[in-house]
Amino acid sequence: MKQEIKDFDDKKIKDINLDKSIFGLESKDEIIYRMIRYQLAKKRSGNHKTKTISEISGSTRKPFKQKGTGNARQGSRRSPQMRGGSVIFGPLVRSHSHKLPKKIRVLALKMILSIKFKKGKLKIFNDFKISKPKTSILINKLSNLKINSALFVDGNEMEKNFMFAVKNVPEIDLLPLAGINVYDIIKRDYLILSENALKGLEDRFKKWLLFQMKKLLKFWDLPLFQRKQHLFLNLIIMYLKYPLNQTNRKLSKQLKNFLKWKLNL
Repeated sequence: MKQEIKDFDDKKIKDINLDKSIFGLESKDEIIYRMIRYQLAKKRSGNHKTKTISEISGSTRKPFKQKGTGNARQGSRRSPQMRGGSVIFGPLVRSHSHKLPKKIRVLALKMILSIKFKKGKLKIFNDFKISKPKTSILINKLSNLKINSALFVDGNEMEKNFMFAVKNVPEIDLLPLAGINVYDIIKRDYLILSENALKGLEDRFKKWLLFQMKKLLKFWDLPLFQRKQHLFLNLIIMYLKYPLNQTNRKLSKQLKNFLKWKLNL
């Protein structure tokens, strides 16, 4: 998987080989959809609110007597059926965020990087240096490159001149490596990485793989009985969470066999 590294004047500097485990995955719409939904849900402020009956200001006495008026009986002017009254089951201030496993978040980022590479929308520059922090200079360079919509991702220390110049350009975004995410990548046409950002991405995914390997090694270092006990507990949790799932009907057989083995000890 070869990719050219160019400078801002679109001159080729060298070729590099990209990691297939990051830029060569097959995409699944479901994974990317789940990641975008997770990001947008977390982004919501959740400050919607309606007043309950205890929060409405007003008298607590009955509006009129119980009998003799011909009207339906009423107990309070703050009731939901009265004008200016409370709202039943209205929205409350809450967080809309939900959990998403880290494995899926990592996989979604790899998949969107793979999509950009396959479509030819991934570019790698050696750096984002420009002579002055002026928008006009940047617009000229982008027009020469024929880029109208792009996300630039630099290392954790961003180029200052470029950072100031990019602020006034529509549909051009700049993020540090720590802020790279699926939603911002998919929102723009091109993804442009600096050489530092590319190295940082590869290091990040290597650390993640090492972390997963350490977890596996810790598990296999346990005695056989503890390993079986650990698997047994996970099976029970899965079965309790999703009792009607087809996969867990198969797991129930495994549970029965495991219980038989445990009783024989």
